[in-house]
Amino acid sequence: MVGLGWALSFKAGLANGDLNWHGGGMTMPANQEPAIRVVMMPRDTNPMGTIFGGMILSYIDQAGAVEARKHSEKMLVTVAMHEVKFIAPVFVGDLVSFYTETARVGTTSITIRVTVEAWRGQAPHETVRVTQAEVVYVAVDSPGHAVPI
Repeated sequence: MVGLGWALSFKAGLANGDLNWHGGGMTMPANQEPAIRVVMMPRDTNPMGTIFGGMILSYIDQAGAVEARKHSEKMLVTVAMHEVKFIAPVFVGDLVSFYTETARVGTTSITIRVTVEAWRGQAPHETVRVTQAEVVYVAVDSPGHAVPI
């Protein structure tokens, strides 16, 4: 369970300027804002008590779609998620940020790189890299055939 103390210290840190995206313990790749940011909740856990990897994969797909939509207003479908290696666990109360960048734009497909970092809800409130993945989206028409972006 996320303690009220963490939430209050997080708000106080923001109010005092102690926590920001360029210092104070929170970082972001290449001075970017995340496509999405989520606080992990108890409902997101696996039997080990850490956040279920499938939840992170779902958010990776959503964050990638946010970036891909910048390149096309066509309907986009996910066709591949290249190798996802979890290098650090995510815990209840962690603030997880999903940073995106466009890796490649093809004729019908867009490849988005998603970097995932977790800011620990518990002291010492460090930021850790969780994973990175490349997600490929393809533009399709209503019957589901690939179309130019």
